[in-house]
Amino acid sequence: MADASRSEVPVLIEAAINGGTTKDRNPNVPVTPHEIRADAKRCFDAGATIVHAHNDDIRLTGMDAAVRYLEAWAPLLAAHPDVLWYPTLCVAQGARAKLEHVRLVGEQVPVRMAAVDPGSTNLGTPGADGLPEGNVYANSYADVREAFAMCEEHGWGPQLAIYEPGFLQCVLTYHRAGRLPAGSMVKLYFGGEWGMWARGRGVTFGLPPTANALLAYLDMLDGTDLPWSVSVWGGDLMATPVARLALERGGHLHVGLEEHYDPARSPTNVELVEQAVALAADVGRSLATTEQAVSELGLPSPAATAGSPAAPH
Repeated sequence: MADASRSEVPVLIEAAINGGTTKDRNPNVPVTPHEIRADAKRCFDAGATIVHAHNDDIRLTGMDAAVRYLEAWAPLLAAHPDVLWYPTLCVAQGARAKLEHVRLVGEQVPVRMAAVDPGSTNLGTPGADGLPEGNVYANSYADVREAFAMCEEHGWGPQLAIYEPGFLQCVLTYHRAGRLPAGSMVKLYFGGEWGMWARGRGVTFGLPPTANALLAYLDMLDGTDLPWSVSVWGGDLMATPVARLALERGGHLHVGLEEHYDPARSPTNVELVEQAVALAADVGRSLATTEQAVSELGLPSPAATAGSPAAPH
Protein backbone atom coordinates (compact mmCIF):
# COMPACT_ATOMS: atom_id res chain seq x y z
CA MET A 1 0.00 0.00 0.00
CA ALA A 2 1.25 3.52 -0.75
CA ASP A 3 2.97 5.03 2.30
CA ALA A 4 0.52 6.90 4.55
CA SER A 5 3.46 8.91 5.95
CA ARG A 6 3.40 10.84 2.69
CA SER A 7 0.37 12.66 4.11
CA GLU A 8 2.95 15.24 5.25
CA VAL A 9 3.85 16.01 1.63
CA PRO A 10 2.33 19.33 0.44
CA VAL A 11 -0.64 18.86 -1.90
CA LEU A 12 -0.39 19.48 -5.61
CA ILE A 13 -3.73 20.64 -7.01
CA GLU A 14 -4.02 20.39 -10.76
CA ALA A 15 -6.76 22.26 -12.60
CA ALA A 16 -7.67 20.77 -15.99
CA ILE A 17 -9.64 23.78 -17.12
CA ASN A 18 -11.37 22.85 -20.38
CA GLY A 19 -10.64 19.72 -22.43
CA GLY A 20 -13.59 18.50 -24.46
CA THR A 21 -16.12 20.34 -22.30
CA THR A 22 -18.29 22.75 -24.30
CA LYS A 23 -20.23 25.85 -23.29
CA ASP A 24 -23.40 23.79 -23.67
CA ARG A 25 -22.18 21.41 -20.97
CA ASN A 26 -20.91 24.17 -18.67
CA PRO A 27 -21.08 27.85 -19.71
CA ASN A 28 -18.16 28.65 -17.41
CA VAL A 29 -15.60 26.63 -19.39
CA PRO A 30 -12.83 28.80 -20.90
CA VAL A 31 -12.47 28.37 -24.67
CA THR A 32 -10.94 31.48 -26.26
CA PRO A 33 -7.29 32.39 -25.63
CA HIS A 34 -8.35 35.33 -23.45
CA GLU A 35 -10.72 33.14 -21.41
CA ILE A 36 -8.07 30.44 -20.99
CA ARG A 37 -5.43 32.92 -19.85
CA ALA A 38 -7.74 34.67 -17.38
CA ASP A 39 -9.11 31.41 -15.97
CA ALA A 40 -5.65 29.88 -15.58
CA LYS A 41 -4.48 32.95 -13.66
CA ARG A 42 -7.51 32.76 -11.35
CA CYS A 43 -6.86 29.06 -10.71
CA PHE A 44 -3.21 29.70 -9.82
CA ASP A 45 -4.28 32.51 -7.50
CA ALA A 46 -6.85 30.21 -5.84
CA GLY A 47 -4.23 27.58 -5.01
CA ALA A 48 -3.73 25.42 -8.10
CA THR A 49 -0.17 24.19 -8.49
CA ILE A 50 -0.52 22.97 -12.09
CA VAL A 51 -2.87 23.99 -14.90
CA HIS A 52 -3.59 21.69 -17.83
CA ALA A 53 -5.32 23.18 -20.85
CA HIS A 54 -6.47 22.50 -24.39
CA ASN A 55 -6.73 25.12 -27.09
CA ASP A 56 -10.03 25.63 -28.90
CA ASP A 57 -9.44 22.90 -31.53
CA ILE A 58 -7.75 19.62 -30.58
CA ARG A 59 -7.55 18.68 -34.28
CA LEU A 60 -4.87 21.31 -34.92
CA THR A 61 -1.33 19.96 -35.02
CA GLY A 62 2.21 21.30 -35.16
CA MET A 63 2.60 25.04 -35.59
CA ASP A 64 -1.13 25.60 -36.03
CA ALA A 65 -1.72 24.19 -32.54
CA ALA A 66 1.33 25.93 -31.07
CA VAL A 67 0.18 29.37 -32.22
CA ARG A 68 -3.17 28.94 -30.45
CA TYR A 69 -1.46 27.88 -27.23
CA LEU A 70 1.00 30.76 -27.40
CA GLU A 71 -1.79 33.26 -27.89
CA ALA A 72 -3.30 32.12 -24.59
CA TRP A 73 -0.18 31.41 -22.55
CA ALA A 74 2.65 33.68 -23.68
CA PRO A 75 1.31 36.81 -21.92
CA LEU A 76 0.70 34.87 -18.69
CA LEU A 77 4.12 33.24 -18.75
CA ALA A 78 5.81 36.56 -19.51
CA ALA A 79 4.52 37.78 -16.15
CA HIS A 80 4.77 34.44 -14.31
CA PRO A 81 7.45 32.30 -16.04
CA ASP A 82 7.75 29.77 -13.20
CA VAL A 83 4.14 28.49 -13.14
CA LEU A 84 3.64 24.83 -14.02
CA TRP A 85 1.36 24.08 -16.95
CA TYR A 86 1.14 21.80 -19.97
CA PRO A 87 -0.88 21.42 -23.19
CA THR A 88 -2.83 18.36 -24.23
CA LEU A 89 -2.03 15.89 -27.02
CA CYS A 90 -3.18 16.59 -30.56
CA VAL A 91 -5.41 14.26 -32.56
CA ALA A 92 -2.75 12.80 -34.86
CA GLN A 93 -1.04 9.56 -35.81
CA GLY A 94 2.01 8.66 -33.72
CA ALA A 95 3.46 10.13 -30.56
CA ARG A 96 5.76 12.59 -32.33
CA ALA A 97 2.89 14.19 -34.24
CA LYS A 98 0.77 14.30 -31.08
CA LEU A 99 3.54 16.15 -29.20
CA GLU A 100 5.23 18.25 -31.88
CA HIS A 101 3.29 21.38 -30.87
CA VAL A 102 4.67 21.07 -27.32
CA ARG A 103 8.22 21.28 -28.70
CA LEU A 104 7.28 24.34 -30.75
CA VAL A 105 5.58 26.02 -27.82
CA GLY A 106 8.64 25.27 -25.69
CA GLU A 107 10.82 27.23 -28.12
CA GLN A 108 8.92 30.36 -27.09
CA VAL A 109 7.76 29.87 -23.49
CA PRO A 110 8.64 27.61 -20.55
CA VAL A 111 7.07 24.12 -20.76
CA ARG A 112 8.30 21.58 -18.21
CA MET A 113 5.61 18.89 -18.57
CA ALA A 114 3.93 16.89 -21.31
CA ALA A 115 0.92 14.58 -21.45
CA VAL A 116 1.60 10.90 -22.08
CA ASP A 117 -1.21 8.33 -22.35
CA PRO A 118 0.51 4.95 -21.81
CA GLY A 119 -2.17 2.55 -23.05
CA SER A 120 -5.39 1.96 -24.94
CA THR A 121 -9.05 1.70 -23.97
CA ASN A 122 -12.62 2.04 -25.28
CA LEU A 123 -14.28 5.44 -24.85
CA GLY A 124 -17.95 5.82 -25.60
CA THR A 125 -21.45 6.99 -24.86
CA PRO A 126 -24.87 5.31 -24.73
CA GLY A 127 -26.38 4.72 -28.17
CA ALA A 128 -30.04 5.10 -29.04
CA ASP A 129 -30.67 1.68 -27.49
CA GLY A 130 -28.70 2.55 -24.36
CA LEU A 131 -25.82 0.24 -25.27
CA PRO A 132 -22.20 1.39 -25.61
CA GLU A 133 -20.93 2.93 -28.81
CA GLY A 134 -17.79 4.92 -29.44
CA ASN A 135 -14.18 4.33 -30.37
CA VAL A 136 -10.91 2.79 -29.28
CA TYR A 137 -8.42 5.30 -27.89
CA ALA A 138 -5.22 3.65 -29.02
CA ASN A 139 -1.65 4.27 -27.88
CA SER A 140 0.69 1.42 -28.79
CA TYR A 141 3.79 0.40 -26.87
CA ALA A 142 5.79 1.96 -29.72
CA ASP A 143 3.88 5.23 -29.20
CA VAL A 144 4.66 5.15 -25.48
CA ARG A 145 8.35 4.49 -26.14
CA GLU A 146 8.53 7.43 -28.56
CA ALA A 147 6.63 9.75 -26.21
CA PHE A 148 9.03 8.95 -23.38
CA ALA A 149 11.99 9.51 -25.70
CA MET A 150 10.64 12.97 -26.56
CA CYS A 151 10.18 13.74 -22.86
CA GLU A 152 13.81 12.84 -22.19
CA GLU A 153 14.99 14.76 -25.25
CA HIS A 154 13.20 17.98 -24.32
CA GLY A 155 13.24 17.74 -20.52
CA TRP A 156 9.49 17.29 -20.03
CA GLY A 157 8.11 15.53 -16.98
CA PRO A 158 5.54 12.99 -18.29
CA GLN A 159 2.03 13.47 -16.90
CA LEU A 160 0.74 9.92 -17.10
CA ALA A 161 -2.99 9.48 -17.71
CA ILE A 162 -4.09 6.16 -16.19
CA TYR A 163 -7.47 5.28 -17.69
CA GLU A 164 -7.23 1.59 -16.86
CA PRO A 165 -4.99 -0.61 -14.67
CA GLY A 166 -3.15 -1.79 -17.80
CA PHE A 167 -1.90 1.74 -18.37
CA LEU A 168 -0.28 1.64 -14.94
CA GLN A 169 1.23 -1.79 -15.63
CA CYS A 170 3.03 -0.22 -18.60
CA VAL A 171 4.32 2.67 -16.47
CA LEU A 172 5.51 0.32 -13.74
CA THR A 173 7.43 -1.75 -16.29
CA TYR A 174 9.39 1.35 -17.30
CA HIS A 175 9.86 2.23 -13.64
CA ARG A 176 11.26 -1.20 -12.77
CA ALA A 177 13.64 -0.96 -15.72
CA GLY A 178 14.84 2.46 -14.57
CA ARG A 179 13.59 3.99 -17.82
CA LEU A 180 10.74 6.20 -16.63
CA PRO A 181 11.69 9.81 -17.48
CA ALA A 182 12.36 12.29 -14.69
CA GLY A 183 9.36 14.31 -13.55
CA SER A 184 6.80 11.54 -14.08
CA MET A 185 3.48 11.82 -12.27
CA VAL A 186 0.75 9.17 -12.25
CA LYS A 187 -2.76 10.56 -12.84
CA LEU A 188 -5.35 8.00 -11.70
CA TYR A 189 -8.50 8.55 -13.79
CA PHE A 190 -11.69 7.08 -12.33
CA GLY A 191 -14.77 6.65 -14.51
CA GLY A 192 -17.76 8.56 -13.19
CA GLU A 193 -21.36 7.56 -13.90
CA TRP A 194 -21.60 9.96 -16.87
CA GLY A 195 -18.44 8.75 -18.58
CA MET A 196 -15.74 10.70 -20.40
CA TRP A 197 -18.10 12.80 -22.53
CA ALA A 198 -21.02 13.23 -20.07
CA ARG A 199 -23.58 12.46 -22.78
CA GLY A 200 -25.58 9.91 -20.84
CA ARG A 201 -25.30 7.62 -17.86
CA GLY A 202 -23.93 4.14 -17.78
CA VAL A 203 -21.11 4.04 -20.33
CA THR A 204 -17.83 4.83 -18.65
CA PHE A 205 -14.27 3.48 -18.48
CA GLY A 206 -11.78 2.20 -15.96
CA LEU A 207 -12.40 1.67 -12.28
CA PRO A 208 -15.27 3.44 -10.48
CA PRO A 209 -14.48 6.17 -7.93
CA THR A 210 -14.67 4.01 -4.82
CA ALA A 211 -12.33 3.52 -1.91
CA ASN A 212 -11.60 -0.07 -2.91
CA ALA A 213 -10.75 0.98 -6.46
CA LEU A 214 -8.23 3.52 -5.21
CA LEU A 215 -6.74 0.99 -2.81
CA ALA A 216 -6.29 -1.43 -5.70
CA TYR A 217 -4.24 1.18 -7.56
CA LEU A 218 -2.25 1.91 -4.41
CA ASP A 219 -1.45 -1.80 -4.10
CA MET A 220 0.05 -1.56 -7.59
CA LEU A 221 2.05 1.55 -6.65
CA ASP A 222 3.30 0.04 -3.39
CA GLY A 223 7.07 0.17 -3.12
CA THR A 224 7.47 2.94 -5.68
CA ASP A 225 8.18 6.60 -5.06
CA LEU A 226 5.93 7.81 -7.85
CA PRO A 227 3.76 10.84 -7.06
CA TRP A 228 0.10 10.34 -7.96
CA SER A 229 -3.19 12.17 -8.13
CA VAL A 230 -6.87 11.28 -8.51
CA SER A 231 -9.67 12.58 -10.71
CA VAL A 232 -13.21 11.55 -11.64
CA TRP A 233 -14.29 11.90 -15.27
CA GLY A 234 -18.00 12.37 -15.83
CA GLY A 235 -18.69 12.98 -12.16
CA ASP A 236 -17.72 15.06 -9.13
CA LEU A 237 -14.50 14.03 -7.40
CA MET A 238 -15.51 15.78 -4.18
CA ALA A 239 -18.75 13.79 -3.98
CA THR A 240 -16.81 10.50 -3.84
CA PRO A 241 -14.67 8.93 -1.08
CA VAL A 242 -11.66 9.03 -3.41
CA ALA A 243 -10.62 12.66 -2.81
CA ARG A 244 -10.30 12.49 0.98
CA LEU A 245 -8.74 9.02 0.94
CA ALA A 246 -6.19 10.17 -1.63
CA LEU A 247 -5.17 13.08 0.58
CA GLU A 248 -4.96 10.82 3.63
CA ARG A 249 -2.71 8.41 1.68
CA GLY A 250 -0.32 11.07 0.42
CA GLY A 251 -1.81 11.65 -3.02
CA HIS A 252 -2.76 14.79 -4.88
CA LEU A 253 -5.93 16.17 -6.50
CA HIS A 254 -6.77 16.69 -10.17
CA VAL A 255 -9.90 18.82 -10.62
CA GLY A 256 -11.43 21.06 -13.26
CA LEU A 257 -14.11 21.40 -15.90
CA GLU A 258 -12.39 19.00 -18.29
CA GLU A 259 -13.59 16.07 -16.21
CA HIS A 260 -16.23 17.46 -13.83
CA TYR A 261 -19.91 16.88 -14.51
CA ASP A 262 -22.94 17.30 -12.29
CA PRO A 263 -26.29 17.85 -14.02
CA ALA A 264 -27.49 19.80 -10.99
CA ARG A 265 -24.84 22.52 -11.08
CA SER A 266 -22.32 24.33 -13.28
CA PRO A 267 -19.35 25.40 -11.15
CA THR A 268 -16.36 27.43 -12.29
CA ASN A 269 -12.83 26.06 -12.32
CA VAL A 270 -11.98 28.38 -9.44
CA GLU A 271 -14.83 26.96 -7.36
CA LEU A 272 -13.51 23.43 -7.95
CA VAL A 273 -9.98 24.50 -6.98
CA GLU A 274 -11.33 26.19 -3.85
CA GLN A 275 -13.16 22.99 -2.87
CA ALA A 276 -9.92 21.04 -3.25
CA VAL A 277 -8.02 23.62 -1.19
CA ALA A 278 -10.64 23.42 1.57
CA LEU A 279 -10.52 19.61 1.66
CA ALA A 280 -6.72 19.64 1.84
CA ALA A 281 -6.93 22.02 4.80
CA ASP A 282 -9.55 19.82 6.48
CA VAL A 283 -7.28 16.79 6.12
CA GLY A 284 -4.37 18.82 7.49
CA ARG A 285 -2.18 19.07 4.42
CA SER A 286 -0.59 22.27 3.17
CA LEU A 287 -0.59 23.43 -0.43
CA ALA A 288 2.58 22.96 -2.46
CA THR A 289 4.48 25.96 -3.72
CA THR A 290 5.90 25.77 -7.24
CA GLU A 291 9.33 25.02 -5.79
CA GLN A 292 7.91 22.20 -3.66
CA ALA A 293 6.05 20.79 -6.66
CA VAL A 294 9.23 20.76 -8.75
CA SER A 295 10.97 18.89 -5.93
CA GLU A 296 8.10 16.43 -5.34
CA LEU A 297 7.86 15.58 -9.04
CA GLY A 298 11.60 15.57 -9.62
CA LEU A 299 11.14 17.73 -12.69
CA PRO A 300 14.23 18.07 -14.86
CA SER A 301 15.81 21.49 -15.27
CA PRO A 302 14.17 23.64 -17.95
CA ALA A 303 15.38 22.78 -21.44
CA ALA A 304 18.19 25.02 -22.56
CA THR A 305 16.45 25.52 -25.90
CA ALA A 306 13.42 27.25 -24.38
CA GLY A 307 13.38 30.90 -25.35
CA SER A 308 12.11 33.88 -23.43
CA PRO A 309 8.35 34.28 -23.25
CA ALA A 310 7.20 35.99 -26.42
CA ALA A 311 3.97 36.72 -28.20
CA PRO A 312 3.18 34.39 -31.13
CA HIS A 313 3.86 35.66 -34.61
